[in-house]
Amino acid sequence: MDFDLSEEQLMVRQMARDFAEKEIIPTARQLDREERFPWEILKKMAPLGFLGAGTSPKYGGMGLDWVSYCLLTEEVGRASFALRSIISAHMSLTAQTIEQWGTPEQKQKYLPPMCRGEMLGCFATTEPNIGSDVANIETAAVKDGSHWVLNGTKMFISNGGVAGVALVFAQTDKSKGYRGLTAFLVDKGTPGFTARDIHGKLGLRASNTAELVLEDCRVPQEAVLGNDVGGGFRMAMSAFDKARLCVASGCVGLAQACVDASVEYAKNRVQFGKPIGGHQLVQGIISDMILETEAARLLTFRAACEKNKGKPATIETSMAKYYSSEVAFRAANNAIQIHGGYGFIDEFPVERYLRDVRVATLLEGTSQIHKLIIGRDALGINAFS
Repeated sequence: MDFDLSEEQLMVRQMARDFAEKEIIPTARQLDREERFPWEILKKMAPLGFLGAGTSPKYGGMGLDWVSYCLLTEEVGRASFALRSIISAHMSLTAQTIEQWGTPEQKQKYLPPMCRGEMLGCFATTEPNIGSDVANIETAAVKDGSHWVLNGTKMFISNGGVAGVALVFAQTDKSKGYRGLTAFLVDKGTPGFTARDIHGKLGLRASNTAELVLEDCRVPQEAVLGNDVGGGFRMAMSAFDKARLCVASGCVGLAQACVDASVEYAKNRVQFGKPIGGHQLVQGIISDMILETEAARLLTFRAACEKNKGKPATIETSMAKYYSSEVAFRAANNAIQIHGGYGFIDEFPVERYLRDVRVATLLEGTSQIHKLIIGRDALGINAFS
């Protein structure tokens, strides 16, 4: 593994860092307070290519390699984990899945406007009764002539209330289990398709989360992703592999933000006659935060490097996502401890970091699910069945 970044990778990181410092960080607290979706930031991101970062240039994307993509999402995650979640749902889960599995017509229809920021995407698997158990999705799709009729409810869908297209997973043949799962491209405004925003979230308040309801929602055969009826499960699994890497890199960014905030505060906050950073226990906490953040970054880069070689890197990505999300949560908790009472109010960003990152150990596979994935690989024994 080469630890040196290329000139292009360094340029991507610097561009993302500059944008984050100028456009995201100054408004992050207010957006969180108001639970306001950051349309104005996304409009500025689009011309820079951020909304098409992982998509081929032939569709208007940047075509970044995986390390570059991780560097970009790390910087966005450092500034706002809510904004990172918007990009992940739009790019990692939806756009890259359409590019990998879609027909030429589907790619041409959706990817250019998605890269230009004219249309956001969302990825709909989770349901009121189904979370990690994707194979047993309850939403049903029944063939009716040249159309499919979808019925079901999706829950906790990132970008669900603002997306122009939803990648909806439904059972087309329940008797086949996971082999009966199919992915459908459902456009906003399709009769029978509605979205209801979810409010009162602990964190990610500047992002959109919604419940999607499909009631006799009719879509044409052309809406079947890749025209592949029954191919939905492998599409979903490949999408999760991509999104998990985005979560991992975003968590590295948030952990780094916790380190930076804690170091700054510990150097300037005076107690017992000296900066609190001069006390051994505070230095110990910060040292652990730095060590774990660097370890998480290396695990994430390793997974990205494997993906750059054309490998699925499922286990490497699972390790990176699991470890980075746990590290970021610990870092945010420790950052509040270092800030004391000031860490409990939003005058400082660390309380938002803790609220935002709490969901990272849940989405794209809980920490417990990732332990089972890693354990299955090591033992050759499947704990899921």
